Amino acid sequence: MQQSAPYTLSFGIDGMSCAACAGRVERALAGVPGVTGASINLATDTARVTSAAPLAIAGLQQAVEKAGFALATSEIDLGIEGMTCASCVGRVEKALRKVPGVHAASVNLATDSARVKVSGVEAATLIAALDAAGYRAAVAHDDSAANSVAALAAAGPAPAGDGWKVVLAAVLSLPLLLPMLLPMLLPPTASHWALPGMLQWALATPVQFLLGWRFYRAGWKAVRAGAGNMDLLVALGTSAAYGLSVYLLLFSRDATAHLYFEASAVVITLVLLGKWLESRAKRQTAAAIRALQVLRPESALVRRDGRDHAVPVAQVRVGDLVVVRPGATVPVDGVVLEGASDVDEALLTGESLPVSKHPGHQVTGGAVNGAGVLLVRTSAVGAETTLARLIRLVEDAQAAKAPIQHLVDKVSAVFVPVVLGLALLTLLGWWWAGGDLERAIINAVAVLVIACPCALGLATPAAIMAGTGVAARYGILIKDAEALETAHAVSTVVFDKTGTLTVGKPSLAATHARGVDEQRLLQLAAAVQAGSEHSLARAILSAASARALAPLTASAVQALPGRGLTAHVDGLALTLGSTRLMAEEGVDLAPLQARAEALEAAGNTVSWLACGPQLLGLFAFSDPVKPGAQAAIARLHAQGIATVMLTGDNQGSAQRVATVLGIGTVAASLLPADKVARIVALKAAGATVAMVGDGINDAPALAAADVGIAMATGTDVAMQAAGITLMRGDPALVADAIDISRRSYNKIRQNLFWAFIYNLVGLPLAMLGLLNPVVAGAAMALSSVSVISNALLLRRWQPRTDTGSAA
Repeated sequence: MQQSAPYTLSFGIDGMSCAACAGRVERALAGVPGVTGASINLATDTARVTSAAPLAIAGLQQAVEKAGFALATSEIDLGIEGMTCASCVGRVEKALRKVPGVHAASVNLATDSARVKVSGVEAATLIAALDAAGYRAAVAHDDSAANSVAALAAAGPAPAGDGWKVVLAAVLSLPLLLPMLLPMLLPPTASHWALPGMLQWALATPVQFLLGWRFYRAGWKAVRAGAGNMDLLVALGTSAAYGLSVYLLLFSRDATAHLYFEASAVVITLVLLGKWLESRAKRQTAAAIRALQVLRPESALVRRDGRDHAVPVAQVRVGDLVVVRPGATVPVDGVVLEGASDVDEALLTGESLPVSKHPGHQVTGGAVNGAGVLLVRTSAVGAETTLARLIRLVEDAQAAKAPIQHLVDKVSAVFVPVVLGLALLTLLGWWWAGGDLERAIINAVAVLVIACPCALGLATPAAIMAGTGVAARYGILIKDAEALETAHAVSTVVFDKTGTLTVGKPSLAATHARGVDEQRLLQLAAAVQAGSEHSLARAILSAASARALAPLTASAVQALPGRGLTAHVDGLALTLGSTRLMAEEGVDLAPLQARAEALEAAGNTVSWLACGPQLLGLFAFSDPVKPGAQAAIARLHAQGIATVMLTGDNQGSAQRVATVLGIGTVAASLLPADKVARIVALKAAGATVAMVGDGINDAPALAAADVGIAMATGTDVAMQAAGITLMRGDPALVADAIDISRRSYNKIRQNLFWAFIYNLVGLPLAMLGLLNPVVAGAAMALSSVSVISNALLLRRWQPRTDTGSAA
């Protein structure tokens, strides 16, 4: 007997640095049950494992992680042809997850796409697995960033391409339907009219086998894969009606016997119409991505050697000087060097009014320039631009599954087999009860046709795509479907203070020195803060620059998260930071304590500078509350949501801001770990918590909350930790984000209700013989269209910040 070839799997390993690491990983992999050989290539950081049978990647991952390393993973986006219902989604995911090296697979019926997380798996392997399961697939490409959901949707069957099939099917089916419609229009005394049987056959046959061939083809693929789908139900149902009609036409002795060609032809026509309308609607759900993609200009005007050259955007490099003429789209992210203009950033941030730009200001690729000419130094191109990252965030949200979808997946997995069983039960029951095989077949056909797994598969992704799309249009980026689903239940919103509720650009309001003059005090503080991006640091540096103080060099600079900095300047060991840090360092603050308390009571933030245990002075910073913050808090309270402020700032400053805004619960002088502890305590008390912040120090709290909401005006770290990003630093968007989340979740629930109710009501009616197959086919087609149309109503939503009232 010939021995089968061993299975081989290669994948990357993260974290190896030496031969000892490689040996440890190799031993760990060799110990996994089923592994017959394992080898590590340290030069390429890859592992190669052989086995007698395919191995689950989970076991290998666990062994590698236990050894102290991690599997390198990547994501592959595929466009898929041939999916028609929720059952198809389940089969595609199952086929992908069976491929060795696949960690996870998420399939989106609304975009005919899949996102697969893999280790050491080529796209060709995934495509081959889907081909074996009966589906065609291709890698979804995008020139500049992530794969586009809109592109995937556009790559599917174009609505216009199937329109002629719907029209032709309708033209052929209408004469068959007329004998059913005329009795409703004519008086009861009018004679019954029917087409000759052979003419009915001639009209129905091309509809059944030419226009309806797609159902046979897809249904046969499902059978070969040992599964079922909507196409199989349609093919079986219409074939039964068509076959019964042919039998009666050829063998019945009753010349007036009723034929059922209209049932088979009209059902196929209605399903084709439903799929065509569904395809049109699905393309509309991707409109947000397409609108963002349109913002990408194809060329840029680059200044080189004193001349302007038009070059493709892909050839622009960081540091290039780009000229943006009036009315042109800004092609790259950068900093304005020369010129002044108003720039329209509406599609990027949701800001309805143009933003004034001057030298030193940031501009974002995709924004539209106003009347002035700008010279911009490029800071980001391609996949690193704000626009590309924005598109990726929206795509990720639309590609992901909401937790509620997992229930739908479980139902869909057994849906078709259950319907086939019910159809068989209907056939046997009616035949046994009445002995009328003709009636039994027609009732079984109605059962097959009314069943609608399509609506189940589209209910959740259609609402998620519409909701995240319209939110992105107004500057609210929802990173994943889980954040969208969770945010609807938020009962408590926790805010950071600086940069979130306040402007975040504090100015130096006062300095008080002790033992040194104030010029020297400011000079030393500026040296310590020279490399910091903190808002207080910028205030000190700005004040030092305004006074033309000579810059000093700091060494051994060390950041102390949530407290301050230490550094050596001019031979002095300096500590700059909060009251908490001074207490830790044993610095006596008594000489300036009264002044500090007075400044804090007036709403200022106080920072101290010390040399060892010796106090050198204090700095007081003022940071005004953001316009609209008070109204934003009031809106949250009106929605029944409690608000809390957690800040590292002093109690006096925090309390003043909280009083102005109407926030009842305040905790000040907190470290990042303290914020996390407070959020964990709120969650333990039963609250669903959203955390709003913008700084590096807020990242742990954002991750700890049920929903993290980051201001895009803050740090990248905060945005990465958050589930929702607000493209404008406007607190009012927090209430808007919760509002669109609630509306989207309501649409999901409505869609699932209607998807289930169609089947829960329709199937019993069909089994009882109370539903004509034609009516059943119309209901099936209507269910999918109604689910998507309901989701598309979300596109009418507008934030109250723009309209003054809820949409």
